[in-house]
Amino acid sequence: MIPVYNHEHAITAVVHAVLAQDVDCILVDDGCSPACATVLNELHAAIPARVSLLRHASNQGKGAAVMTGFVHAAEAGYTHLLQVDADGQHCITDIPRFLEQAQAHPQAIVVGYPVYDESVPALRLYARYLTHVWVWINTLSFAIRDSMCGFRVYPIAPVLALMAKQTLGKRMNFDTDILVRLYWEGADIINLPTRVAYPTDGVSHFRVWLDNVLITKMHTQLFFGMLWRLPRLLLRNWRGRS
Repeated sequence: MIPVYNHEHAITAVVHAVLAQDVDCILVDDGCSPACATVLNELHAAIPARVSLLRHASNQGKGAAVMTGFVHAAEAGYTHLLQVDADGQHCITDIPRFLEQAQAHPQAIVVGYPVYDESVPALRLYARYLTHVWVWINTLSFAIRDSMCGFRVYPIAPVLALMAKQTLGKRMNFDTDILVRLYWEGADIINLPTRVAYPTDGVSHFRVWLDNVLITKMHTQLFFGMLWRLPRLLLRNWRGRS
């Protein structure tokens, strides 16, 4: 499943790389420009049996697009959903490694942690560590190596159950928010290294002020959520060490 917002220069190569791994592809057009929407239409029309296309009338955010993909995947009868980004930063040839782990551990979430090359902006690399620290605090563990990488495999049922009872972040706060909350629900995390480059089309939709405000609000909410889960989290970690 690929959430797409104006990555018309990268998405064709990403989709073909995904299809080459012998998996079907769900595209979610999150209010794209006409140029990008045209590219998505062409991809869907070329292989409609393997490429599904869902649409938001206006941009709702990456998290909202991913959640739309989850609902569609469940309705189509899938048990798991593999998420990658549309900008070409992920190593698509790693998909078999992720699916292999998901098959061996069907109840777990398989989460990529980035192995960067020289293309990564230094500021972005160091800024990620602030989120890492908050995630370690809010889970009272180091179980999640990187909560921001958008390359991961989810079992669909626990995600839908979480969506039914919890409002999740709809924008760039989604990837961290859902992972911490699924961990709180008892999900196991499998961390896999994967190469990440920044990005092939040079487009980033991270909005410095708004997204940082949303991420700060998310970490604050997760912190207070952790406090009243403190006994349960400590017990889980003690059992894990035992």
